[in-house]
Amino acid sequence: MHKIKNNFFYGWKIVFIMALTSSMTMALGTLNFGLFIKPMGDELNIGRSYFGWASTARQLTAGLSSPIMGSWIDKYGSRILLPIATLITGLGLILLGFNSSGILMIVIFGLIGITSLGGPGSLITTVPISKWFIEKRGKALAITSLGVPIGAMVFVPLTQFFIDTTGWRNTWMIFGLLAIIIIIPPSLYFLRRQPEDIGLIPDGEQNKSEDFIDKEVSWEFKEAVRTNVFWKITICLTVISIATGTIAIHRIPAFMDRGLEPQLIALATAFDAVCAGISTFIVGNLVKKIGIRILGTFAFLLLAIASLITIYANSFFIIFISMAIFGLGIGGLMFIHSFIWADYFGRKNLGIIRGKVTPFILIIGGIGAPISGYVRDYTGSYISVWFFGTGLMFFTAILFFTCKKPKKIN
Repeated sequence: MHKIKNNFFYGWKIVFIMALTSSMTMALGTLNFGLFIKPMGDELNIGRSYFGWASTARQLTAGLSSPIMGSWIDKYGSRILLPIATLITGLGLILLGFNSSGILMIVIFGLIGITSLGGPGSLITTVPISKWFIEKRGKALAITSLGVPIGAMVFVPLTQFFIDTTGWRNTWMIFGLLAIIIIIPPSLYFLRRQPEDIGLIPDGEQNKSEDFIDKEVSWEFKEAVRTNVFWKITICLTVISIATGTIAIHRIPAFMDRGLEPQLIALATAFDAVCAGISTFIVGNLVKKIGIRILGTFAFLLLAIASLITIYANSFFIIFISMAIFGLGIGGLMFIHSFIWADYFGRKNLGIIRGKVTPFILIIGGIGAPISGYVRDYTGSYISVWFFGTGLMFFTAILFFTCKKPKKIN
């Protein structure tokens, strides 16, 4: 075991790489996907449900691959996995530039989803950080979250600019190449699995003994799954995924249907992500004082309030407000995905625990987007399904408030 001696804790390099990756994912068919729906739908003559199914296909394959991905991250870290995931995602985006049908688009997004890159609380980017930090975990995840607003401010307006100037096909290809160039080299050079691999301990607190590491209780998956709170958290994250899926990608083309300029919508969408990053940063710095249960409940309530505003938004100002509040809620949700499993069940088996629970969250949670698309295609409006999604958000807020940290009985 080679020990790296440096006053600067190596874990912060991991944080920087993951922040850089988070920034780039804003261009990888996640936040910016909604901007493609109208131009692609018009040219390919496909309905909104196809785009919902594309989003769901990505979540479905991410869910199916997550048990394997989680165990690999525990064993090998992200040093090789992240570059491979980026290469697959980048090539997938390039293929989208040659897309000729809704079915092919769904297939491509399904292939991209195998990597789980860019989803909420992505295993490949958040699990390593939780392994490098214990006491400073909230702060580290908060700093990583800054990649989201930075990426949104750069890539969301840039998406609309490229679509307007070069077309949606070239835009997909440009971002695919950028991802490969920006993420892969630093990942291969800097990433390491966990601090113990290079002779360090979590948080970089060299004056603390091995007892410091041992004091964090780590649960086996079979132990965690027997607790009520494990299933409560799983239900909350699954239901909120269904709820946000009914609104998140569809609100952008819906706003375009209401007559707003695409560039203004792109600006509001970018601000959504800015608010998400700010929210995650704030939650990360408050979580030790207030607790994830209270902060998470508040985040779910913000999502519900934003969704109600979205239903009635007909002016740019109201749309901007709805996007901002939605972003604040999403930021809290992203932090829950990244933080709560490690906080409640420890870091030793974090990849396995998250890997096995993620299929429930992503596969079942993925039905929201296509359902919303079908409702729009057959009724001409999103209103009814958006009210349904808003109701689910209020439900998750109430349930999450009961999710108290479990105590392990030895």
